[in-house]
Amino acid sequence: MNGNATLRSETLKDSSIVDGYRDPAQVLGKVRNKLLSRLDAEALATISDALEPAELPRAFVFSAPDTPAEHAYFIESGIGSIVAITPQGQRSEVGIFGPEGMTPASLVLDTASTPYSIFMQVPGHGLRIETSVLRSALGRSETLRNLLSRYAHALSVQTSYTGLSNSVHHIGERLARWILMCHDRTSGDRIALTHEFLSVMLAVRRSSVTTALHVLEGKHLVYSERNLITVRDRRALELFAGDAYGVPEREYERLLGSIL
Repeated sequence: MNGNATLRSETLKDSSIVDGYRDPAQVLGKVRNKLLSRLDAEALATISDALEPAELPRAFVFSAPDTPAEHAYFIESGIGSIVAITPQGQRSEVGIFGPEGMTPASLVLDTASTPYSIFMQVPGHGLRIETSVLRSALGRSETLRNLLSRYAHALSVQTSYTGLSNSVHHIGERLARWILMCHDRTSGDRIALTHEFLSVMLAVRRSSVTTALHVLEGKHLVYSERNLITVRDRRALELFAGDAYGVPEREYERLLGSIL
């Protein structure tokens, strides 16, 4: 093992994320990230020495528009957001990811940059790897390449259905869909989200978000307070969302297993 790999391994051992484990192998055997946990030992060995823990606070930027990312990230907790931005500065969320995924998925398609802004919307932590190292590993491991390619496809389906939902569903259904997607990627029923942030993500006025949340609260589906939404009845929330929710989730499960 070279000096840099040794340093990264020591970083893994010293991080608070992995307190109580004696070596990186133990750490990687207990990862929460769904993609990493589904790798076999041989595929995992191609990247394990290069993974290092990373704290991911709210608004942490993974990659900026048209700018190559220096690292790829596998989230362990929290939620990331993929946002499309017009030349005039209008913004709309086109995708989210959490412990079921990684970013930027464009690396799997051998694309250095995208026009999106990708950042954390709900704080957490994860593991990161230099993009050059991941690219090299993708060339050496067919298992790793196939797994991440399936994830990139599943994310593209989610992005497509976000566009469809924005076109054909009412704000209440879209909000229910978005809350369900966040709930899929959150431990527990409480999600730290502000009305202002929701309005940006759904590309609607803040007052529209407030009105839609009141409807969901009136049906006892969620409870909303300052900077926090609590899911009260998951099944009823799915019924309210209707066909706005479910297709991307089923595609992920078909290709990669449960998203939960």
